[in-house]
Amino acid sequence: MEHPRTFMDKFFLVIKGLFMGAANKVPGVSGGIVAFVGGFYEEFIYSLQRVNLKAIKLLFNGRFKSCYRYINGSFLFLLIFGMLVSYFSVSRILDFFLAKKELLVWASFFGLILGSIYYMAKSFEHWNKKTVVAGIIGLLVGVSISFLSPAKENDNLLFIFFCGIISVSGMTLPGLSGSFILILLGNYVLLLVDSVNALYDTFSEIFKGDFSFIQNKARLHTLKILSVFTLGSVIGLVSLSHLLSYVLKHFKHITTAVLIGFITGSLGVVWPWKMKTLKINLDGSIALDSNGNEIITNYKRYFPDFSLGESWWAILCMILGISVLLGLDWYGKQRKKDI
Repeated sequence: MEHPRTFMDKFFLVIKGLFMGAANKVPGVSGGIVAFVGGFYEEFIYSLQRVNLKAIKLLFNGRFKSCYRYINGSFLFLLIFGMLVSYFSVSRILDFFLAKKELLVWASFFGLILGSIYYMAKSFEHWNKKTVVAGIIGLLVGVSISFLSPAKENDNLLFIFFCGIISVSGMTLPGLSGSFILILLGNYVLLLVDSVNALYDTFSEIFKGDFSFIQNKARLHTLKILSVFTLGSVIGLVSLSHLLSYVLKHFKHITTAVLIGFITGSLGVVWPWKMKTLKINLDGSIALDSNGNEIITNYKRYFPDFSLGESWWAILCMILGISVLLGLDWYGKQRKKDI
């Protein structure tokens, strides 16, 4: 499965990892879409499938090179490296813009998803009664999920492990946003903001020679939560990849139709023009979670006011999102020509 890669191939794999990491961080956006549109979705799934008992045996027998080649190591390493870099750089920048220019961020990702729907639909030539029904089912599920209300935050370690298994679906299923699922489960801020920031701060302190965090019980608890979440994510990623590789092999057309419908239905989640509906206490104050963050119960969507300049900036960002998608599509086609 492993094949020679040029320097540019390797560079773009890291870039794609950056995009996947950033996309996984945004509620409503799936890193799997980046993989699907970038033309490396099936390679990603099949490479993850190789992380199995045979790979473990090769590893424990000291056959490291054979194990590395068997799991398509250079591909997985570069992609995951890009994702990790994203979580500690791009995703933090994304947090800043979500706080300052939320409308423009949502508009950019809306354009990205809109473009991906066009890309997937135009390249899918297997519409029939079964695939149409599958597409409609995917559409209805996507729409239904977008109208669910979030649960309360829960730091029970067993539940955190479950969150890890479920949330990683955003990397393996295009259109199913792992971060949005975490919002529905009530743990988005805890697991993708507070925990990541705690890890970043810990690494920064260690780099400076400061180990005072060892005495910080709250920090250690947050790091424990992140460790359990990561373990659940790894197990979920590997197990889901085995299931998906089987589904893609035996029901590829129906699966693709479901994904097209699901992604279309999930557009409501990332509609840029929306207002947060916050939970209000009996005394009229805004309800906060254990970390002092506002508790969002739902989103109220509305149509843009075109008399406002910001609305036109948002549309420009949509076009930018579509352009990024088309760029990935172009690169994918060029790579196929070169192989």
